[in-house]
Amino acid sequence: MPKLALYVPLKAKPGKERDVANFLTSALPLVQAEAGTLTWYAIEEGPGAYAIFDTFDTEEDRQAHLDGKVAAALMDKADELFSEPPQIHKFTLLAAK
Repeated sequence: MPKLALYVPLKAKPGKERDVANFLTSALPLVQAEAGTLTWYAIEEGPGAYAIFDTFDTEEDRQAHLDGKVAAALMDKADELFSEPPQIHKFTLLAAK
């Protein structure tokens, strides 16, 4: 069972919803190359509201993801795509199926 997770809510700037969805979809191959990222979900929560949720076994794997290409691209595009800076929430998972 994964032990750690990240949750990153993202709010698209008005008119940038499609760009955010495309950006998140395009990030999948980069995440698939990360052996330590066990699961990665790009989520549309509602109109203009998106999120990323991913899981890891170790803090080293989670930090490698945070230091990786997707996180760098996310921060690089933040001013262009998002109405608020991305907030990264770190969680410890207690149970999973």
